[in-house]
Amino acid sequence: MVMANKEAEKQKKLDDTLYGEKKEEREQAYNEYVKNVTPTHNLAANMAKAFVMGGAICCIGQFFLNTAKSYGLDSDTAGGWCSMLLILLSVLLTGFNIYPSLANWGGAGALVPITGFANGVAAPAIEFQKEGQVFGIGCKIFTIAGPVILYGIFTSWVLGLLYWAGTMLGIL
Repeated sequence: MVMANKEAEKQKKLDDTLYGEKKEEREQAYNEYVKNVTPTHNLAANMAKAFVMGGAICCIGQFFLNTAKSYGLDSDTAGGWCSMLLILLSVLLTGFNIYPSLANWGGAGALVPITGFANGVAAPAIEFQKEGQVFGIGCKIFTIAGPVILYGIFTSWVLGLLYWAGTMLGIL
């Protein structure tokens, strides 16, 4: 009975705060609520984690590159193999639901390199495969990476046009 009364009082106070005339009290309660639910982040720790994660990915890439060169491949071919193996590793880790945990811990260190882009393409494909080849994978595969590709191509087109115009006018 005592618990029910306390709950009723709490609900009445909440109703008074939300719907009452006390605007300052309502704003203070809202600000308090926002402060309680907003996660706090340690910038230095996040930067250190991103550095470690990005460095680990780069070390793996360097291992792939050195291994390919030790098998006699030239630098360009070894770089291609390195990129393909990093993408493959990222897609496999995404498929086994490991990469999201790494990205959550490492932040931008896991999302910025080529592995993050591969994860951005693979994750929607895996998520929407139940909807079929066309309406699932086909329509949703580029939901994350699509804007990056679109604006990358558009920006390169605009810069190419400006470069062409500059050479035609003798500026460049």
